[in-house]
Amino acid sequence: MTQRCNSYYTATLNQDTDYPTLQGRHKVDVVIIGGGFTGVATAVELAEKGLKVAIVESHKIGWGATGRNGGQVTGSLSGDEAMRKQMRRSIGDEVDDFIWNLRWRGHQIIRQRVEKYGIACDLKHGHLHAAYKPAHMGGLRKDYDEAVRRGMGDEVSLLDRSQVRDLLQSDLYHGAIKNTRNMHLHPLNLCIGEARAAESLGALIFENSEVLEIIHGDGLHKSPGVRTAHGHIDANQVLLAGDVYHKLEPGKLKGKIFPAMGGIVTTAPLGDLARQINPEDLAVYDCRFVLDYYRLTADGRLLFGGGANYSGKDSRDIAAELRPCIEQTFPALKGVAIDYQWSCAMGIVINRIPQLGKLSDNVWYCQGYSGHGIATTHIMGEIMGRAITGQMAQFDTFAACQHIRVPMGDLLGNPMLAAGMWYYQMLERLR
Repeated sequence: MTQRCNSYYTATLNQDTDYPTLQGRHKVDVVIIGGGFTGVATAVELAEKGLKVAIVESHKIGWGATGRNGGQVTGSLSGDEAMRKQMRRSIGDEVDDFIWNLRWRGHQIIRQRVEKYGIACDLKHGHLHAAYKPAHMGGLRKDYDEAVRRGMGDEVSLLDRSQVRDLLQSDLYHGAIKNTRNMHLHPLNLCIGEARAAESLGALIFENSEVLEIIHGDGLHKSPGVRTAHGHIDANQVLLAGDVYHKLEPGKLKGKIFPAMGGIVTTAPLGDLARQINPEDLAVYDCRFVLDYYRLTADGRLLFGGGANYSGKDSRDIAAELRPCIEQTFPALKGVAIDYQWSCAMGIVINRIPQLGKLSDNVWYCQGYSGHGIATTHIMGEIMGRAITGQMAQFDTFAACQHIRVPMGDLLGNPMLAAGMWYYQMLERLR
């Protein structure tokens, strides 16, 4: 049986899951492969529409990146510039409004779902996007002006260095955007809470049930579905929502998404020091290509993540790597005890646009959030729920985007990502 990683999130679960292994034969409207945010969010969407849904997860609900990330819900979309360029071909001048509204849709879904189903996930508002260099301030001013122009003037503030110093006990930053619409939360408790919501609406959930085969169906005698070692689910539709953790359908999906390993640590409880270093309990990330991100947990620890290993292999001493970053950011935390450290495999897409598509008439896929997963997965869950029930407009907009497919898959794709990130880091040093 699968064990969860030794993370802060695992240690502070409200209640762990214990769903059965798939055995025997079942029939549903939609079977979803993957029990992370994409699969679970889509399951809730479909179950609320009255469909019979099953989730089949290889490990445990929220086992992968969903239950290991930084817990920040922000209006940053991966690949927004590439998205704007490609989508302009299909939706024309509406593209700017489409992308802007998309940025914030995930926040709305999460807030509504937490309230509707009473999900306890330490949901808090408040975020800083911080300028690590003076050169970063130009981009922040542009983002701030756009937010004000679009009616967010009461939710955003453009801060100078001294104003940031009032909010963080750190001399590291040259300014920031403070955004009170953005949120932070306990992602694993959110995902498990949403899974229980789907279950309350009639969804079937199976853990420790690796899908060995997707059956595409022939439209006549063979239904679409999935097969595991001990069971089979027949369905009208199949959604592959495993992100970077599966190797299914290599004929069409290999070489489209690649793993990058991020590291996160959580300190011992800080007591009064927590409010001293971050008095308004804000989540923070900076403007660099390879950035640091952090926030306080509900019990007053610093949860701190940063860096990325683009080899796709997890071989780092995460605490040793991130301790200097913590102490540089907050000198008051020099020598602080680190209680938890863990890694998170992020699904990276070359152009950073989430990949939505169909593998056959009744088999869909949705993947690739490039480090922006909590809000984006909920947006995509809504889009996939609509598409599977016949509302295709937003799905078609994403499915029309062109993606780079790298020969030899991870063997070539991960070195390409590493080289690309090195290039952007070199450019950043020259700013």
